[in-house]
Amino acid sequence: MSDLIVVGFSDTEKADRALTKMVSLSKEHLVELEDAVIVVRNAEGKIHIKQSVNLTAIGATSGLVTGGLWGALVGLLFLNPLAGFAIGGALGAGTGALSGSLSDYGIDDDFIKSLSETIPNDSSALFVLLRKFQPEKVLKELEDSDFKGKVLRTSLSPEQEQKLQDALSKTTSGVPLAKTV
Repeated sequence: MSDLIVVGFSDTEKADRALTKMVSLSKEHLVELEDAVIVVRNAEGKIHIKQSVNLTAIGATSGLVTGGLWGALVGLLFLNPLAGFAIGGALGAGTGALSGSLSDYGIDDDFIKSLSETIPNDSSALFVLLRKFQPEKVLKELEDSDFKGKVLRTSLSPEQEQKLQDALSKTTSGVPLAKTV
């Protein structure tokens, strides 16, 4: 079962730095990221959502390979495998990109949009969906950092959520990170 954690930050850069830290923890096998999204609200109040998984590009790539191979096989029947590869690859890339852009993976987009409305201007939030993680080691890494975040939502147990908030708030400056809904 995956755990969802949403952490708010008082500036627009810390969510990017926190995600970079999570990726490095993933390389150390302390966390296993299923999905991650960064939401930034600029000074004018405009919301920017950065997905960590680009499904359109993944779909286009897999469609190109699959379509190209099938096209080459069909083209081989008509004694022109190169033309079959080119036509099949182009059709496969197009349909793969279309299916990638229409599919949803990981964190629900509507949930991201609704929660992103609650963060104040000039701030950011990091949404992470974790398959597995080593709580003690991850909390120690977060305590040693200067992220100054506030847990906005989580599917963790109340004890785990409090430990995470304590690790993030060791250096919190007291700046409000979310409006009450």
